[in-house]
Amino acid sequence: MSGCAIHPSILSADFARLAQELDRIASADAVHVDVMDNHFVPNLTLGLPVVDAISKATPLPLDIHLMIEDPDRWAPAYADLGVDSVTFHAEAAKAPVRLARELRARGTKSAMALKPATALEPYLDMLPEVDMLLLMTVEPGFGGQPFLDLVIPKIQRARKAIDGSGATIALQVDGGITNETIVRAAAAGADTFVAGSSVYGAADAADAISELRNNAQRKDALE
Repeated sequence: MSGCAIHPSILSADFARLAQELDRIASADAVHVDVMDNHFVPNLTLGLPVVDAISKATPLPLDIHLMIEDPDRWAPAYADLGVDSVTFHAEAAKAPVRLARELRARGTKSAMALKPATALEPYLDMLPEVDMLLLMTVEPGFGGQPFLDLVIPKIQRARKAIDGSGATIALQVDGGITNETIVRAAAAGADTFVAGSSVYGAADAADAISELRNNAQRKDALE
C-alpha cells in the first residue's frame, strides 16, 4: 500500500454554509457525503437534490455513502449524477453483485460497506466487483463516535485479501478517525480515511487534513 486519501465527511459541516464548508476542504482528495434515510440508520440527512447541488459547488470528487434501505433501487440514481463513487451497505443490498455491476455500468466506482459487526469473509468473493471496500469503524448513523478498535483485525484481513486478489481496490475506514486513530487504521492496512469532526471541528480544515495525512504515514512505526 502506498499513499493515502482523506475524504472529509460533510456530516460534520455547517449545512447552512455548505458552499463555504466545501471550500474549507479544497485540499482533500474527495468529499464524503452521508445519505441516511432514518430507516437503515436512526438519522435523516439528505438526498438526490442536495447531492446534485453539492456536485455543482465543488470540483472535488464526491464519495457517496448510502446508509439507506433498498440501495438496489436508489443507488443507480446517485451514479447518474456523475459522482466519483457510490457505496452501498452489504447488509441492505438484495443483489449486491448486480448492484455493483450496475453502478460501474453507469460510469461510477462501485463500493461496498460493512458495519462493525458484519463479518468480512462472506463477502470476499465480491472483491472483483468493487472499486472500494468500506469498513465502518463506528456504528453508522451519527458523527462524533469513538473509533472501535475491534475492527482493526478485520482491516488487517481485508488488506491481506485485497493484496491477494491482485485488484486495485481502495480500503476505506469511516468513524472516529483522528490524528491518533488514523495511525492504527493505516498500520492495519487502510488507505482511504473518512474524517468528519476532526476536520470540520478544527480552526483550519486544510491544516487538519495535512496533519491527518502526515499521521497516516506514521503507520510504519506500528507495522
